[in-house]
Amino acid sequence: MSRNLLVILSDEHQNAALSALGHFVHTPNLDRLMAQGTTFLNAYTPCPICVPARASFATGHYVHRTRLWDNAMPYTGQTPSWGHALQSGGVDVESIGKLHYRDAADDTGFDALHAPMMVMDGIGMVWGSIRREAERVSPTTRMLGAKIGPGQSGYTEYDAAVTARTQQWFADRRASGPDAPFCLYVGLVAPHFPLVAPEEFYALYDGMDLPEPNLSSDAPEDYQLHPWVALHDVQMPSETQFHDAEERRAAITAYYALISWMDHNVGLILQALEEAGFGDETTVIYSSDHGDNAGARRLWGKSNFYQESAAIPMIARGPGFPPGAKVETPVSLLDLSVTIPETFGLSLPSDGPLGPPPGRSLRALAAEPYDPSRTVLSEYHAVGAVSGGFMVRQGSWKYMYYVGFEPELYDLSTDPHERRNRAGDPACAQAQARLHAALLDICDPEAVNAQAFADQDALIAHHGGREAALKLGAPGATPPPKV
Repeated sequence: MSRNLLVILSDEHQNAALSALGHFVHTPNLDRLMAQGTTFLNAYTPCPICVPARASFATGHYVHRTRLWDNAMPYTGQTPSWGHALQSGGVDVESIGKLHYRDAADDTGFDALHAPMMVMDGIGMVWGSIRREAERVSPTTRMLGAKIGPGQSGYTEYDAAVTARTQQWFADRRASGPDAPFCLYVGLVAPHFPLVAPEEFYALYDGMDLPEPNLSSDAPEDYQLHPWVALHDVQMPSETQFHDAEERRAAITAYYALISWMDHNVGLILQALEEAGFGDETTVIYSSDHGDNAGARRLWGKSNFYQESAAIPMIARGPGFPPGAKVETPVSLLDLSVTIPETFGLSLPSDGPLGPPPGRSLRALAAEPYDPSRTVLSEYHAVGAVSGGFMVRQGSWKYMYYVGFEPELYDLSTDPHERRNRAGDPACAQAQARLHAALLDICDPEAVNAQAFADQDALIAHHGGREAALKLGAPGATPPPKV
């Protein structure tokens, strides 16, 4: 085991967007980390939206167990986190950057929080908790932001400050820090919208013949969005809000430029780790809270279960992670939740009110042969969803179940871009039945859906009812703190 651990979590990074995987995006620092460590090719978020995904990552439990369903239900420390487990074991644990919890004063398992980014006003996107189709409303401003293209935003300035603070943290730790082992969590915002990227990185792609996003201009004439997904897009449209084709192209350019900007910051952080002398004794893990559609299916943001949105990168370097290895067994952020305390010979509590955490050690999964029977779950009960959505990945198959709607089923071995829904196909009936049974082994979708609506109704009532709730929360991206 390593003496220390560095965890870097970005925001909205598609799992395929790494140049070492053959993508056109420029990610030299993450490519180097992949060469030095192990890449989990089929990693997923427990929820394709920020706040519930991060609450699940903190605790190691599914969203339907935490009952933190959406961006107005942030983590407060009410369920023990991997940070609490480290504290109990004598490990110094600190955070720098985006957490998207409720408040820095909450006991969320960190000894210190530096420049923390929390939900807006400690309450988050309350208007998004109103999900019934007849009751919800669309935001009055564009989700992706007023400006798109090269330049600086509050988010790029924040990430620069987080990176500089991390560099200083390593220098200070080496100069006068305690001798105890440490875990440092660093939360970067990029490539999350607004789609404004520093000019140096925007220039990497400006003028390139960028490929069109999946199922946008190349969609078959008879292609239609799944009704559940289409209803989300009705409330949170982006494709129709571009000023013209040039601005849409700028949005695609900026998304990948922000990935390269994020990769640049990861490189600075890893360089600071090495220069402080911690490189050889520190495990490094990189991942993201979820992906981004970035124009695929003419969708933007996240909030669905297609690969662009629900699949995430996951790279680990250190003992137990063979250099250059690629693991195809499906994993999720819940496995990372287990792996963090395991790095120090510790574990998440298994006897708490939520029961044992469902994740497994990434080290154990990296050491085992490919397991086609392993199941990972993602679920969505947040803004735009008129009912609960669930996804299970098992082997090459991916199954999406939507309460009140027909399901989707894809064989990613033959259809990696999810262009042919096989649900209801007699040739795939066995696979569909198997994955549906795997979902039911984890939860009862209808009961979970009812619980989510009940909890959100209670939240809305707490804030004074629908009309009051509609006025609470940012329309899109959470404002960054001033640092």
